[in-house]
Amino acid sequence: MARRRKRKSRRRQEGRRILEHIPQFSLESGEDKPVTAARKYIQSEGILPPALLLVKRNEHTTDRYFWAEKGLFGAQYVEENHFLFPSLKLSTDEPALATR
Repeated sequence: MARRRKRKSRRRQEGRRILEHIPQFSLESGEDKPVTAARKYIQSEGILPPALLLVKRNEHTTDRYFWAEKGLFGAQYVEENHFLFPSLKLSTDEPALATR
């Protein structure tokens, strides 16, 4: 029996394209849980939103978080609901201004 392909959400693809233009930071979680490691890293480095944090949990798993003015969110949620984040709207307008 043939397997059906999973349908890709246009809204999520658009969100993923928007997140590609956001600064990314990579770190390892170490002994902490991934969210705690991300929060500690933001605090220690003084990272300003918007930013994307890639937290390596182990050799196979990497968790993605989005740092916004409203707090820390899972990157998948932000991809699907990018229109709820004003900082992403500002960052998508910038490339359009540069091409003029």
